[in-house]
Amino acid sequence: MENNDYSGPRVRQCEDGKYRWRYEMNMLTNPTIFLTVFKIFFYIILVGFVIFGTFLYAIHGDWEGLWGMAKAMLIAMGIFFVLTLLGVLVLAIMYRGKYVVLFEMDEKEIAHIQEPRQFRKAQKIGAVTAMAGVGAGNYTAAGAGLLSATKNSSTSILANVRRVKPRRWLNLIKVNQLLNKNQIYVPKEDFDFVYNFLKEHCPNAK
Repeated sequence: MENNDYSGPRVRQCEDGKYRWRYEMNMLTNPTIFLTVFKIFFYIILVGFVIFGTFLYAIHGDWEGLWGMAKAMLIAMGIFFVLTLLGVLVLAIMYRGKYVVLFEMDEKEIAHIQEPRQFRKAQKIGAVTAMAGVGAGNYTAAGAGLLSATKNSSTSILANVRRVKPRRWLNLIKVNQLLNKNQIYVPKEDFDFVYNFLKEHCPNAK
């Protein structure tokens, strides 16, 4: 067994019984962060379109107005696509192209912990985002900035996990609870071990 401060790239069981590993994701070749952020914008815009479009048609029966709203939605998606891409590129530059994360896993939980030096950078970015949000009167952005400045880890309680979804081509396993979606990056050599371990210890997962 390894010491409890083990942070190598392969999955190892440490003296306290926890499995640990360190993963460096290439932010320029792995689209996971971009897809995660853009998906959030996509669903927000889609939900807004469905809600307001339903009211528009129910009240006015206005197909033309509905089509105009759909075109506006597509334009908004294009804008957010570009903004998300630029944001990820800026973040990749600040992180020197690598997103570094540490993982700890045992029979009860799995933790996704951002590498301390990168978290300090994330704190600065989050603080700037929060101040900009307050200055612009955008309290959603301010809240998101504060959250990113204070949270460096995400822990999933395996008994509460509802879905375990493998994405081998991204070296990614999605571990989803009701209000917490965790992303677990695993080297391809240990992918099957970690995936099978999670499936075995998540009794309520589909």
